[in-house]
Amino acid sequence: MKRIRPILVFVCLFLFLFQPVHTQVGASALTGAGAQDNSPLVLVMNVDSPIFPNIRQYIERGIKVAEQRDAEVLVIQLDTPGGDLLSTFDIMQAIRTSRVPVVIYVAPRGGAAFSAGAIITLAGHAAAMAPETAIGAASPVSSTGEDLGETIKAKEIEGIKAQLRELVERRGQKAAKLANEMVDNARAVSASEALDVGLVDFIAEDVDDLLGQLDGFSVEMPDGERVLHTKDASVESLPMTILEQLLNMLTNPNIIILLTTIGVQSILIEISSPGGWVAGFIGVICLALAAYGYGILPVNWFGIIFFILAFVLFILDIKAPTHGALTAAGIGSFIVGAMMLFNTPVTPPYLHVSVPLVVIIGIFTGTIFAVILGFVIRAWKTPIRTGRESLIRQVGRAKTAIAPHGQVQVSSELWTAELADGQEPIRKGEQVEVVEVDGLRLKVQKKR
Repeated sequence: MKRIRPILVFVCLFLFLFQPVHTQVGASALTGAGAQDNSPLVLVMNVDSPIFPNIRQYIERGIKVAEQRDAEVLVIQLDTPGGDLLSTFDIMQAIRTSRVPVVIYVAPRGGAAFSAGAIITLAGHAAAMAPETAIGAASPVSSTGEDLGETIKAKEIEGIKAQLRELVERRGQKAAKLANEMVDNARAVSASEALDVGLVDFIAEDVDDLLGQLDGFSVEMPDGERVLHTKDASVESLPMTILEQLLNMLTNPNIIILLTTIGVQSILIEISSPGGWVAGFIGVICLALAAYGYGILPVNWFGIIFFILAFVLFILDIKAPTHGALTAAGIGSFIVGAMMLFNTPVTPPYLHVSVPLVVIIGIFTGTIFAVILGFVIRAWKTPIRTGRESLIRQVGRAKTAIAPHGQVQVSSELWTAELADGQEPIRKGEQVEVVEVDGLRLKVQKKR
């Protein structure tokens, strides 16, 4: 029970921190609380990572909160390199069925809405971009980043274009043509180019500038046309909860590899020194978190094989020391496996693992096992200090003449002794050396 209590306290604190927090942002946050009682509410979400199921859950939660609080508009500030197509379609559906107008704002400067991000931007009831941003490159690829076969690719392209067709019809022929080129040819354009053809509605410097331009703007909702009133709006941010941040962090390949390494090492420590619970608990938690990431990201299972091989080599070098040869091979296998796990020539860059990080982790892991190996070798070379085997090669003194039987004193104990085969008699008082232990009798020879 004493071991379980800290875990329960940890879990309770962890769940407490999962509660969402609402904070005010923008210049409008400087107005007094009393002035905001009757002002329209604008919620602002920030998505600056690849689109995966965790982002879908975050956006769906944001839409529900906006509906519950009867917000005037929900602004999703978007900066993404792409992501999962299924999650993208779910987000699109959530936006189009929302009772609150959803505005997609591609920001900040230097940001982009590529691939899945472009589709989400066009799904918004209104769309805006910050200066020096980009949008497009929406050609579909497989979950591993590879080009699809002709038949499958044609199906995917036609499916995406069918989803986008009604979304861009109201924006005119030029916008529809550009949207098709984004899907067919992976074309990307700047904010000004997108505005020129009507693909987006505004170019805004920041959220306050966006709200100023949105005031009086009409959007098409499921229940009809609606005019937005965002002047003097009360603006609040809707950040991710700690749980959502954690899940978002677990879609980072570098974090997954770190968790896997820590988890495996902790489990090995627990196995080698059973009876405790801290190392095992940490190991299970790390591997469980890493498993979530492996389930979300595309994984090259050939890299997993090298990954497992590395730890097998580390363990073998401890069990049957080869003076570091297997540990060195394990470091190489670890680095190759980690690099192959997510990195391939066709994998999107945002899913690539940091090469320096992998090398550092590999060397650090190998060093840990090398240190363990050193202790093992030292333990094997240390003479046995307990039991009968510890008497071999011990030096004592003959208490009586031994020809061939007598008594000797070894390690402050009196033993019955006899001469080892082929040894000459030993006189009383001479030094003797133990060469064999036969039950309760020592076989000795004269100390040379």
